Amino acid sequence: MPRLPLRWMLPALPLAFLALVLVAPVLRLLAEGLGDAGLGGTAPWALWQDDHLRWRLLWSFAQATITCALALLLGLPLAWVLARLEFAGRATVLRLLMLPFVVPTLVAALGVLALWGPRGWLGEPLASAGVDLENSPWLLLYGNLFFNLCLVVRAGVDALEQVSAARVAAARTLGATPWRAFWRVEWPAIAPWLASALCLVFLYCFSGFGLALILGGQRYATVEVEIYTLVAYELELGQAGVLAVWMLGLTGAVAVAYAWMEKRLAAPGRTTPVARQRPRGVGQWAAVASALAVLGLVCAAPLLAIAGQALRALLWGQGGAVLLEPETGQALWNTLRFSAMALVLATVLGLTHALAVRALDVAGAARGASSARGALALAWRAAAFLPFVVSPVTVAFGLLLLYPDWTASLGLLVAAYALLAYPFVAKSLTAALDSLPASYAQAAATLGASPWRVFWRVTRPLVSGALRRGMAFAAATALGEFAVSLFLSRPEWTTLTTLIYQRLGRPGAGNLDAALVLACLLMALALLAFAGIEGKKDNRPHA
Repeated sequence: MPRLPLRWMLPALPLAFLALVLVAPVLRLLAEGLGDAGLGGTAPWALWQDDHLRWRLLWSFAQATITCALALLLGLPLAWVLARLEFAGRATVLRLLMLPFVVPTLVAALGVLALWGPRGWLGEPLASAGVDLENSPWLLLYGNLFFNLCLVVRAGVDALEQVSAARVAAARTLGATPWRAFWRVEWPAIAPWLASALCLVFLYCFSGFGLALILGGQRYATVEVEIYTLVAYELELGQAGVLAVWMLGLTGAVAVAYAWMEKRLAAPGRTTPVARQRPRGVGQWAAVASALAVLGLVCAAPLLAIAGQALRALLWGQGGAVLLEPETGQALWNTLRFSAMALVLATVLGLTHALAVRALDVAGAARGASSARGALALAWRAAAFLPFVVSPVTVAFGLLLLYPDWTASLGLLVAAYALLAYPFVAKSLTAALDSLPASYAQAAATLGASPWRVFWRVTRPLVSGALRRGMAFAAATALGEFAVSLFLSRPEWTTLTTLIYQRLGRPGAGNLDAALVLACLLMALALLAFAGIEGKKDNRPHA
């Protein structure tokens, strides 16, 4: 029998995985919900007749949009300072820039409360002055910004390093001021990079669950929290299904836009970047100081606040005893073993997904571009973001409905963990493979190397840094997973995230202190996993 081409064999594993663990459960949940609703074809428009549901959807869209605007407003100047000015500690700042993104959402929420909550470092003085932040959207918006500002800054730095120094110098030679040279030369070059990052920011904010559950409150909770409430507490699967339909449509459109922009940025190229200079004058030094202050307030302050509050709970509060409880040891063991198993599966899925994207692109280029092949390659590139399009809550309940005999099984739990983690591996590897010239693999193949030998001897060494980065983000995601752990695990499978949530639900200062200590422990695990897997510093620009 004729052998299938490699480009059709590679996507088989991730395609089957997505079909069984994501697509089928979502369809099952929607069918169940819409069937119970009895609304037929008019069901998708039913929520606009309900003031409460309409507010949830509009607020979810608004808070994601506001976060994107704030991230761009703050992130672009920060990126310019880090890309154009050389100062002591710049490399360290860039290396630590992504740490907020790998902190688990539940830990980030507690960090925000430790800083701005009623007992927080800044929130307590404000509460004494009559400023109530708990009943405002500030906590959620600040939490979103804490998580996502680093994405925009990192994308801006990478984009500015791709701007041609010759073009900037030519504009200055022709009399353009620095401001005019930025808007006429640099901004058109970096705008696609920033738009791509903002698409990711929107997806994370619009479909986020943990931050909105803890920080949104009754008034400012998002659609994901509403879906969880409707299914878990009110058994309103019809309304939950309607909300899920709208969420899938909106986030799906953003994911396709992101994949299209990523493809536009995929063409490898070599430019001579603008050389960084030491700050000169009061204005540039003030810019550096302002950038570090903003990064400290938005990205570092919640981490320092939760560490400080946990230390206080250990030394003077009632939080130290939780570390010696058998329940904590069991939760720690469950967290580590579930995350390790999910990381192995996510790495295999991400690797095959990225190689399939590369194979489709190479085949399309070899046979001439066509609309059908281009659409297929774009669709498969966007498929890696399907786990971001569908909320973990929707996935968890869909799995419970579709596979009732496997409820609370280890395989189902690990598969759900891997589903949420493997897009990071796939995205990182896809970007790295896009940046590799096709001539490398072609030269090896011309010399008689098999596809496997080409991958192992040529491709793998060149993308190993990207693989480590993707695995680091995947490991941090698995360690901090909350929604899936909440719904798919057995009572004896309690993880650190569910144990923290249980402590937060109990009254008393002792339980709050215990939650802070556990959150600090989980944060340390996530940061250690990220630093250990990512390995030594990679000086090559991130794709």
